[in-house]
Amino acid sequence: MADKKQRAFELDALRGVAIVMMMFMHFSYDIRYEFGFDTFGYLRTAWFWSFVHPIIIVLFVGLSGICCTFSRNNFKRGGRLLLVAMAFTVVTGFITYKIGIECLIIFNVLHMLSVSTLVYALIALIEKKTKIKPEQLTFILILFGLWVCMANNELSMFDYEYDNMLLYPLGIMVKGQPEVADYMPLIPWLGVFLIGAAAGRLLYKEKKTLFAGAGKGIRAFTRPLEFMGRHSLIIYLVHQPVIYGLLYLIFMLTGRV
Repeated sequence: MADKKQRAFELDALRGVAIVMMMFMHFSYDIRYEFGFDTFGYLRTAWFWSFVHPIIIVLFVGLSGICCTFSRNNFKRGGRLLLVAMAFTVVTGFITYKIGIECLIIFNVLHMLSVSTLVYALIALIEKKTKIKPEQLTFILILFGLWVCMANNELSMFDYEYDNMLLYPLGIMVKGQPEVADYMPLIPWLGVFLIGAAAGRLLYKEKKTLFAGAGKGIRAFTRPLEFMGRHSLIIYLVHQPVIYGLLYLIFMLTGRV
């Protein structure tokens, strides 16, 4: 994202906010459901799952779409992330079927973001080869992204009509599918990602921060969030085992487990 002085720090900070919200949600979930404490009742409310939880995901996915417009090689970025996602599936499959701890992940946020990044990379390649005007492609991205989001409204009519697991990443429930954790299909989230990419093309044409005049006080406040945003992948991969492990240690030492 350009040099340090021009880096779009606001995107890192906002992604850091999304990471903090996600970590708190998983912390709450572990205490309530993994360790059985009757607290964090917000996890059982409709308002959280209908309004707050989607905001967290839209923020993270939309920002990922914006950030992909800064990359010089989205094929490389998407390919690397896909390898990490596939490794995640292998590891959770081993834990589920060999150790007996059910945590199988087949298609989660890592898979969705990797495929979405590759889709955008392909679209950008078509843009380059066909010489289509950037404004036209941005408009197409918005329309296609909205269509993918709206397609989610009708997708449930296809649930359990097929047994082809290749449909599962799209968001269609498949006959005989295994129990999985952390499911995040392409429909509607690819749409959110592409709308984010369109926003990046519109707002960050110069690939520079929109807040170059931000004072030292603001930067001091946002710096921890920026750090988390820049390292969001690593934090995502390790935060849940770390949180669970620390909680288990604390509750074990206090005689609560």
